[in-house]
Amino acid sequence: MVRSSRGDASPGMWRREAGTVVRRVAPFPERTAASYAIVAGLQIPPVPTEWAPHSHPLHELVWVRGGTLTSRVEDRVFTVSEGHGLWMPAGVVHGGRATAGAKFYGAFFAPDRAPLAFAFASAFAFEEPRAIAMTPLLESLLTHLSRTDLDTAARARAESVVFDVLQPSEHRFALQLPGDARIDAIAEALLDDPGDNRSLEEWARWLGISDRTITRAFRQATGLSFAQWRQVLRVHRALTLLAEGLDVTTVSETLGYAQPSTFIASFRRVMGTTPGAFFDAADAADAAPAPREGVRNPVLPVQNS
Repeated sequence: MVRSSRGDASPGMWRREAGTVVRRVAPFPERTAASYAIVAGLQIPPVPTEWAPHSHPLHELVWVRGGTLTSRVEDRVFTVSEGHGLWMPAGVVHGGRATAGAKFYGAFFAPDRAPLAFAFASAFAFEEPRAIAMTPLLESLLTHLSRTDLDTAARARAESVVFDVLQPSEHRFALQLPGDARIDAIAEALLDDPGDNRSLEEWARWLGISDRTITRAFRQATGLSFAQWRQVLRVHRALTLLAEGLDVTTVSETLGYAQPSTFIASFRRVMGTTPGAFFDAADAADAAPAPREGVRNPVLPVQNS
């Protein structure tokens, strides 16, 4: 099933781009799980695309070039841009969204075919959805594994190195949603418009509760104060806006900052680096080769129309 959006916001997600197409994911071919330890491939959605909530029998690693990827997993929203990927453990229900024209890469990992050392590490590092550092080496290896002309020995060698170099990202890409009926309306309003500058007192009057109740609720639900949570939300939204080519000044104004320097300082507090340095690193990672035409693995799940 496919339906188009006019730019409305879905619960717990950023506002959709106009013309977004929402798709359901086809079941993963059973024969694929028994074929390889890792299956990789590429899609290039011509329009902004959203995938309805679904899960896979295999672990999944997805990443994009030329845009951003957003995923909703229970009460968390992940937003990753170039240079970073998202690891989704097998069986975890998630929805996703990619910006228009983004090159959408995916790799599936058979849980029962991983090396013992990685399987042991997975019990701690990869049992939850998390951002992955898409280094040029990792991306090159997965690009190599998207080929259909590899013999068994060559594939096994490449797969073993992938398990060695797969590492979580040092950056914080998960936005914890409150999941508290007292304040969920604030979260939804700010996801819809991160530039909304209403004060804590104004939000309290809007909801008809005290500002102390809002403060306690945010602390209990997210571990952050309201101001800190809004700061994280804005920086995560900035990842998409910057990836779309908007300059720092425009992004700063869109997100409600009084001046660009304040936005840059907020970005550094959340991501550990400035916007310029963050995207410079992503540009460096983009030097990894693209998949060769004609040899992409054809057995990834296709999207139902």
